[in-house]
Amino acid sequence: MPKKLPVRMCAGCSEHKPKKELVRVVRTPQGEILLDLTGKRSGRGVYVCPNLECLKKARKAKRLERALDCQIPEEVYDRLEEEMQDGPHDG
Repeated sequence: MPKKLPVRMCAGCSEHKPKKELVRVVRTPQGEILLDLTGKRSGRGVYVCPNLECLKKARKAKRLERALDCQIPEEVYDRLEEEMQDGPHDG
């Protein structure tokens, strides 16, 4: 029997996709909001497609804040957007 692929929902477009196609945003136990490209950091996570459109949609609808259960400052969103633009994502 094939192993079941973990599927997660994108906080931006609400599409369900295999976990490894998505980027995880995590709130660490210390309260930092980070882009978790390994998917292994401890903390509460929420997933978005690795494109700016979805991140912007999630930002506009405050979906990350709801999922992570905390306020997210504008500069954190700006940093996440920059990080997402910067690099190729092969998580």
